[in-house]
Amino acid sequence: MNDTIPARPGVAERLSRMIQLPTVSAEAAERGPEPFRAFRDLLAELYPLAAAALEFEQVTELGLLYRWRGTDPSADPLVLMAHFDVVPADTSDAWTHPPFAGVIDDGYVHGRGTLDDKGPLLVVIEAVENLISEGFSPARDVYLSFGGDEEVGGTAAQAISSLLRERGITPWFVLDEGGAVVDAPLPGVGGTTAMVGVGEKGTLDLLLSARGEGGHASAPPSVTAVGRLARAVTRLTPTTFAARTPSAISDMLRLLSEKATGGRRLLYRTLSSVPPVAARVFAAMGGEPAALVRTTIAPTMQSGGIASNVLPSQASVTLNLRIALGETIDGTIARVRDRIHDPLVDVAFLHGDDPSPESRTDNEQFALLREAVTASYPDATTVPYVMMAATDSRYFHRFSPAVYRFAPLAMSVAQRGSIHGVDERVEIAALERGEVFHRTLIRAATRRTGAGR
Repeated sequence: MNDTIPARPGVAERLSRMIQLPTVSAEAAERGPEPFRAFRDLLAELYPLAAAALEFEQVTELGLLYRWRGTDPSADPLVLMAHFDVVPADTSDAWTHPPFAGVIDDGYVHGRGTLDDKGPLLVVIEAVENLISEGFSPARDVYLSFGGDEEVGGTAAQAISSLLRERGITPWFVLDEGGAVVDAPLPGVGGTTAMVGVGEKGTLDLLLSARGEGGHASAPPSVTAVGRLARAVTRLTPTTFAARTPSAISDMLRLLSEKATGGRRLLYRTLSSVPPVAARVFAAMGGEPAALVRTTIAPTMQSGGIASNVLPSQASVTLNLRIALGETIDGTIARVRDRIHDPLVDVAFLHGDDPSPESRTDNEQFALLREAVTASYPDATTVPYVMMAATDSRYFHRFSPAVYRFAPLAMSVAQRGSIHGVDERVEIAALERGEVFHRTLIRAATRRTGAGR
């Protein structure tokens, strides 16, 4: 079969039906479990061959685990991940189409979750269904791990990873959402690039709290609880953590330098070979470039006070930190305390995960990714990078040697901005290419065992 041709029509209509189920995990208590159960049942309806051939296991209320049993029990499995919950969509915002209508228009499927992450989920199971229809049998086991609460912590994926680990299953390869197929990833770089996350930053939420003298606001003390916290937050500047260049970023710069024009080619090549200079340059740029090379700190919530003329006796600020690769939660907390340098400000751990290690790019698994990208996007260069957001795959990197983060969908700048925003949409042609990517991936993973057909 020609893997460049979609195996069956109707991919847009199937995604549309998925979008029409409002699986908003942040509103699960309000909406109830029905949308999530309906999504599970919809998968069985839309993909009857997969439903019949794959072993299904419900793991927690929101974890869907499917096993496509391979012919070689000695081969470690392939794990393909996605999540089917979505973030809320404010209907008061100016959506061109209602966010949960699943409108198909002008070559796109519109709605919340088309990119994050029902579109990437769909292309996985589309590929499995199509391969089954061809009579294909994998050599190694293929697990589909679909979580229904990634946007609110990912406990379903955590339970699935724990279950596999308890059973002594070590995935040979794990692929979850992450980078995408993009144009012009850096200034002066032309062509199409498949950005593959080979590592992801850690997450950490801290609560800063301080006490002070309460009373009437007409006679405030020299330092109030709010003032003490404000001073603490002010001390946590962007330079709180040293900048360092992960090897993935050096590799990214080296590969992108080959596609750059003019002086950018020499610049990116030089930065790739001198990581300390690259770290300083990226840090000076601020924004996303700086976030690639250092731990970031963002005050996100604050509380304290009951009236405008009453001094609060206690106040607090919540910090969200994204921990750079190579650092740890314990070291990050120690650095925050040291930088604040105030024993009257309490720094409390709320929750967090250490950053992942970097998965290799010189192995069979990354070569497999390149092969699948070439089959689905022939003009794209496959490039590693570091993810700044957290994914469900973070629960696998502790025991799997190769964990990658990539959604095989072409996304423009506007589309990437619509994720968690307004007018989220995916191009139907990208869904078709994404299915080809996963069909190629599963076939190639089988070839690498020397078995299968």
